[in-house]
Amino acid sequence: MSIFSRLRKQPQFPPCDSTRQEPVLRCSICTGEETACLQDKTTGKLQEICLIQNKAELAAFMRAYSLTSVRQVY
Repeated sequence: MSIFSRLRKQPQFPPCDSTRQEPVLRCSICTGEETACLQDKTTGKLQEICLIQNKAELAAFMRAYSLTSVRQVY
């Protein structure tokens, strides 16, 4: 483990208004990059929260919003 991994901040997840927003993952088809987002249910606009770089960050995202599965948006 390098010094930089210890200095990295844990992502802060903003509250989700479940009547207007839904937590989703935006996935890049080309690179496979995943970004945690909140999607507005009426307009479809995405609010980026953080970049998901490993399984621990994905688990933290799912735990923060009490999700058992997450929808992927391309």
